[in-house]
Amino acid sequence: MVLVGTAACGTVENLSAGQKLDSAFDKLGKERSLAFELDLDTDVDSLLALDAEASEPGEEMTPEIAELLSEATISVSMHSKKPIATSEEKDFTAMAMKVGGPDGALLEYRLVGDSFYVRIDAATLGEMTGNPMPPASELPDEAGAFKKLLEGGWIKLSKKELEQTGKGMSGAPGFGGRAPSDGPSLDAGTQKKLTDALKKAVAENVDLTTSGGSDGTEHITATAPFRTLLTELFGALKPLQNELPGGEELPTAKDLADAPNKKVSTDFTLKNGELTEVSVDLTKLAEKAKPKKLALVLRVSEGGKPEAPAGATEVNIEELMSGLLTGTLGGGLGEDPFADAPLTDVPFEEGDLVGDAAI
Repeated sequence: MVLVGTAACGTVENLSAGQKLDSAFDKLGKERSLAFELDLDTDVDSLLALDAEASEPGEEMTPEIAELLSEATISVSMHSKKPIATSEEKDFTAMAMKVGGPDGALLEYRLVGDSFYVRIDAATLGEMTGNPMPPASELPDEAGAFKKLLEGGWIKLSKKELEQTGKGMSGAPGFGGRAPSDGPSLDAGTQKKLTDALKKAVAENVDLTTSGGSDGTEHITATAPFRTLLTELFGALKPLQNELPGGEELPTAKDLADAPNKKVSTDFTLKNGELTEVSVDLTKLAEKAKPKKLALVLRVSEGGKPEAPAGATEVNIEELMSGLLTGTLGGGLGEDPFADAPLTDVPFEEGDLVGDAAI
């Protein structure tokens, strides 16, 4: 968190606020279990107005999709054998993610020990993306595990098998095809240069203010002009571009010239010194539309250890993909063109169903 290290470069109030944020994030890092919930605090009318401003005629968002987005949440929980701040991938014993909608979970997965569990609301997701899947009742029995997935039931897969399968799928994220450790990483010297550069850019453009009540709740608000801050941040990163993982070209001041430069505020809520919520007010970024409310909200809690769901059907990845092909390509009558082909020969592309489900 860059904000917490910038206060010494600013006012006395910035220093005090920065120290409180530093302490709150330090407490989070010492936890072994954490839970986060992310949602868009807005309403249907605000989303429709914003979309109408940005969309071409005939491509506007439907009220149904606006309702879905306004009520959607993303929940993440994790448990580690060590404090979160010092944990590596091997230290996490359980993780879970759920995308919730108005009527319940749209997508949910859990990684518990050596097993991966997933379920989806295929009908709602298909409606949302404009790519409806066939009803499970219309699929042949040969669709097997894929049919079970479309029915909304939990399926269980081997983490090891998923990782091995990923090694045979070029560009498939989340399955071992390209582990994060395969790419360049930041050494200690580069990390310090990166942190110092970001601290300077933020300290010169962000103002911190505090307000509090008698119940132990305190709000720290960080305010900055949007385009100016982005331009300064990317400008600070530019000299280090060749040392950063990814190698992609960073935006220039010219690229960001059309971004709004209105002041955007982020509110950090602390309860007895512990961070409980972060809210980013985005209403001022709208150009002509006047949304009633538009904020990105992250809620933080201690959480618990995710557990394996009861009643999951254990399948292997080849069985699942065979069912996918059978159900979507009509191969249930023995006409599956990939029936005799090794799984790794199937031309999957990055972003296909399997890769996305593993993220």
